[in-house]
Amino acid sequence: QGPLVESGGGLAQAGESLTLSCTVSEGRFDSYGMAWFRQAPGKGREGVSCISRNSYSTYYSGSLRDRFLISRDNAKKILYLQMNNLQPEDTAMYYCAWSSDEYCSLRADNYKNWGQGTQVTVSS
Repeated sequence: QGPLVESGGGLAQAGESLTLSCTVSEGRFDSYGMAWFRQAPGKGREGVSCISRNSYSTYYSGSLRDRFLISRDNAKKILYLQMNNLQPEDTAMYYCAWSSDEYCSLRADNYKNWGQGTQVTVSS
């Protein structure tokens, strides 16, 4: 598994949308599940969403399913997270992670390869 590079974060106002990308330059991207995690200031890292290697399975934490959409393009080796109707509580550093297997899981210990993160800040 190669390095992961996130992009697409930035400043947004409540109600706006952002799309995060996670690009992989090396390794068999299409063989492994992927996920997005986030960490808000003063809080622990939490799982946001995951997707299996073939996109057949996806999962979202809590009510994020109503506003977030995870997808992947195995040919381009890119993982996406489309975030709609952003709220101030979505402010966090967002990380993509590469699973040790092909499945979708939000257990952080399933992931050994992490990106450096991209900051998302939402103002009210």
